[in-house]
Formats: sequence, C-alpha cells, structure tokens
Amino acid sequence: MKATSERLLTVVEAATRLGLKEATIRRRILERKIAYCKVGRAVRLPQEEIERMIKESWRDPVPETGQRSK
Repeated sequence: MKATSERLLTVVEAATRLGLKEATIRRRILERKIAYCKVGRAVRLPQEEIERMIKESWRDPVPETGQRSK
C-alpha cells in the first residue's frame, strides 16, 4: 500500500486529462494496469499515477537525417 498526499482524481477527470474515454480508464482499472483507491463505491486515481502514465508514454521526435528527395 502506498500513501500519497497528492490529489485524487475521479475517473472522469483522469480520462479528460489523458484524452481517453471513461470506459478505457475503467477497463485499465479492472485489468490492474492503473493504481487506484477505492473508498466505498467511489474510485479515485492518484494524480501522480496519471503523470507517470504520461511520462512513460512520451516519445521524442526522430531527428531529420537528410533532405527529402524531389
């Protein structure tokens, strides 16, 4: 168990932040691919978990190596 002082997001807030559908977030929760907190029936996701997902998904652009042929 990990204690956090970060803000907890609702599923809707997390989906909006990631640009995904709410159903996608809920599926990833069921698949245990996202850390979450459940208080009664309410599901909350640590903001740091969403930030981690963004950082892990980041891809740098490939540098251009030459000129394009005409």
